[in-house]
Amino acid sequence: MQVLVTGGSGFVGRQVVQELLARGHTVRCLLRPRSAGRLTPGPRLQLVNGDVTQPETLSGAMEGCQAVVHLVGIIREFPARGITFQRLHFQATAHVVAATRQAGISRYLHMSALEAQPAPVIAYHQTKVQAEELVRTSGLDFTIFRPSIIYGPDDAFINLLKKQVETLGVVPIIGNGNYRLQPVPVWLVAQGFALALEKPQTVRQSYDVGGPEPVTMNELVDTLAQVLGKRVWKVHLPVWPLRLLAKGFQGFPWFPVTADQITMLLAGNTCDPRPFYADFGLAPLPLAAGLASYLRPRS
Repeated sequence: MQVLVTGGSGFVGRQVVQELLARGHTVRCLLRPRSAGRLTPGPRLQLVNGDVTQPETLSGAMEGCQAVVHLVGIIREFPARGITFQRLHFQATAHVVAATRQAGISRYLHMSALEAQPAPVIAYHQTKVQAEELVRTSGLDFTIFRPSIIYGPDDAFINLLKKQVETLGVVPIIGNGNYRLQPVPVWLVAQGFALALEKPQTVRQSYDVGGPEPVTMNELVDTLAQVLGKRVWKVHLPVWPLRLLAKGFQGFPWFPVTADQITMLLAGNTCDPRPFYADFGLAPLPLAAGLASYLRPRS
């Protein structure tokens, strides 16, 4: 099958592309010119210039494809640069869905996010919900994936914690650290996307995707330190001063967190992933084993 992938140069996208190629598909990645260097074209991997915010670039990219995998998304807005949730989550999805239908392609796989449920209060989730509704009413043979925090060799979150544990031995934690997360390895998420093209029972289904069980932020840091063979000191930061700082400085890329990200983190990010593992025939991987599979303690 020839598959068009948007967002194929990103952390998750590169893994999805590898899984699709490994399962015998031909992949065409829609990329902006500055992102093309992250992937190397090959006999079954084609790179084409395009932008999901520019619908006129999509029709030609979809020609000859039998499926579309839409992965584009952001975790932070920079409105002055035109980087907004409304533009990159909802409007981009509208463009891709419309182009998919116009190309006569029926199979469509969509990346959403956990907690993208009715009546969200955060703009990130609101635009994810809007995009999901558009997909569900599109008439396409869709599958929607809603992952929790995704980790792997190139992720931003776990690798930041890893650097703090290894270089400082100190990890700052927002609040009491008892909020729960359900991290999932990037390769399991990617396998889900690739396998969806082979499993008719996943058509018109939405899947929450997470690890086998929730862990608190404190437990996540302790598990990471154990895997790395390091001792760690957790420093708990008061929430309200950090919120004030975030509101004042979140417009600057160098500030590490936004006010909305703090709200989302404290609310937790957990799910029941059993339908995902059952329908895709995959086995959940405990956090410690997942981290140990690619992190190695220094000698």
